[in-house]
Amino acid sequence: MHILVTNDDGVGAPGLLALAEALQPLGKITVLAPDRNWSMSGHIKSLDRPLRVKQVTLANGMPAYSCDGAPSDCVALALLGFLPQPPEFVVSGINPYANLGHDLTYSGTVTAAMEGAIGELPAVAVSLDGNDEHCEQADYHSAATVARRVVEIVIANGLPRHVLLNVNVPNLPIEKIRGYKVTRQGMRIYRDILVKREDPRGNPYCWISGEPPTGVPEEDSDIGALAEGYVSIMPVQLDLTAHHLLENLRAWNWNNSNTAS
Repeated sequence: MHILVTNDDGVGAPGLLALAEALQPLGKITVLAPDRNWSMSGHIKSLDRPLRVKQVTLANGMPAYSCDGAPSDCVALALLGFLPQPPEFVVSGINPYANLGHDLTYSGTVTAAMEGAIGELPAVAVSLDGNDEHCEQADYHSAATVARRVVEIVIANGLPRHVLLNVNVPNLPIEKIRGYKVTRQGMRIYRDILVKREDPRGNPYCWISGEPPTGVPEEDSDIGALAEGYVSIMPVQLDLTAHHLLENLRAWNWNNSNTAS
């Protein structure tokens, strides 16, 4: 099994190193990750400039590739033939913060896994439920252990085409994690604010700021599972169609020109 490991925090991030080390017993590991932090970058495909890749060495001596593109660019390069041997599995992480609810649309961690799913590979995104206060001292051991277990199970059972798993791990020692729950997407609550200021030259600028998001801890949701000390495993499909609305919308009088002025 050839596993591609990537992230959105940059090739030097400790979560990436912990993930790559944990997955080594499962097969050949290739690391191809951004050369800088792309957190909250969303799903990007760079078409207007060249992508530059160089070989680097991780802190444990493991060879890796560093790319100046986005996380999804890194996966696309691997799938399109940059690597001598094409990957068979994509694992993205370990992100130091949880990716829950609508975070999926922003997260570079998750969208890197989405790029793998678009390429019809099994893909997993892994995030740790950390916080700003302890981010620098985050212990990725539990999340790395969970990631290996999840990948083992996916290898054994497979995933449907165009589906990925979004995995969020409580920030707890492995022995204190209560287990695993398969969940649905929960409701994130954002507290963003707009800050308007002027730079030293008097030019106005805006900054999006605010408190960290929270969420509604419903029992069967990803947010609820984390709140109860469980690993959240949420299947994510690439088909974004609101299927339950199709018949209702088809009944609307779309072709009557008199309904719009």
